[in-house]
Amino acid sequence: MKIICVGWNYAEHNKELGCTLKEGEEPVVFFKPDSAFLRNRRPFFLPDFSEQVEYETELVFRIGRLGKSIGARFADRYIDGVTVGIDFTARDMQADCRRKGLSWGICKGFDGSAAVGDMKPVPVSEGALENIRFRLDIDGKTVQNGFSGDMIFPVRRLVEYVSRFCTLKTGDLLFTGTPKGVGPVRIGQHLEGYLEDEKVLDFHIR
Repeated sequence: MKIICVGWNYAEHNKELGCTLKEGEEPVVFFKPDSAFLRNRRPFFLPDFSEQVEYETELVFRIGRLGKSIGARFADRYIDGVTVGIDFTARDMQADCRRKGLSWGICKGFDGSAAVGDMKPVPVSEGALENIRFRLDIDGKTVQNGFSGDMIFPVRRLVEYVSRFCTLKTGDLLFTGTPKGVGPVRIGQHLEGYLEDEKVLDFHIR
């Protein structure tokens, strides 16, 4: 299983991190190892190497069949599930790596850094993939709201782009970027992710 992640895919989030991605540029793609996968309802343990681990709530799509060089118009045929996930980021380490011009993959790819909710069927109506709302609640308060229509690169384009470079396999997970509102987590917090109004993600910070 590959965990494929897209960065800087929502304009408002890019602004809050002081980044820009101009229209027409290619997606920013990075990968997490399978050891980053955190199954729903299992706790996330704060690592000892970071003082500022932040949540990034994202739509996650599951690849349902083998594919290579997939055209965008056929991409939905290769997706068989959608849910809400959290891309945990060691933000202090990431900032330090960026200052030094170093790769920040390890700040994203540590153990347990990809929390994934229960998969739900992908909507099949025309335009449905660009009309999905999701959110994250922490301790009962909504901290992030997202809408797939706000993506700079929609999921069909992401499938097309990634599959140019690497074969997509059944069970691969595609994190599609986070909207604005990211923030730090602390021990004891209760995180709940919603796809539309259905809770699909539920776990605690330890």
